Amino acid sequence: MIIGFVRHGETDWNKEGRSQGHRDIELNEEGQVQAHAVAKRLSAEQWDILISSDLLRAQETAQIISQLLKKPVQLDKRLRERSFGQLEGTTEQERIDRWGSGWESLDLNVETLEHMLVRSTELMHELVVRYSGQKILLVSHGTFIAVTLKHLLGGQEISTLGNTSISVIRKEVDCWRGEMINCFKHLGDGSDLYC
Repeated sequence: MIIGFVRHGETDWNKEGRSQGHRDIELNEEGQVQAHAVAKRLSAEQWDILISSDLLRAQETAQIISQLLKKPVQLDKRLRERSFGQLEGTTEQERIDRWGSGWESLDLNVETLEHMLVRSTELMHELVVRYSGQKILLVSHGTFIAVTLKHLLGGQEISTLGNTSISVIRKEVDCWRGEMINCFKHLGDGSDLYC
């Protein structure tokens, strides 16, 4: 079994450094270009199932991929980004202005990584049982993908994932093996050195 993770394309809030979390932000023009580029790349490969977060930026990315893969998009709320509570919509500077430099230690209703990992683990178990031996493509979000990969790959640190980056893991008998992490060579910026 192979699972590919695609981070959604760029949004204006990505560009501005605003925390998005569960906010429904659409792709900007650059994000649409990125989504078409990753779709073209993925269309040269065989994927059996396409599942997306239900948040708009991921759905838009998945719909563009779907057109070239000719696979319907299934939506799953468990693929949503981490909820950032009161931080959603703010930049780093706005957080400092509002709550001070120690804002990270405050209870601002941010979803814990443990809670996010519970829904991730539940989803991954379900995929293994339901789609054993198939190639599954998941369109999701940066924090969700990074935390999921770190957990499945035995604690391997995952650097910040680029918009429309692809990460691919393969199910072995008793573990997952990373085949490609954070690759966005389809954007043509020289990043193919890393994938």
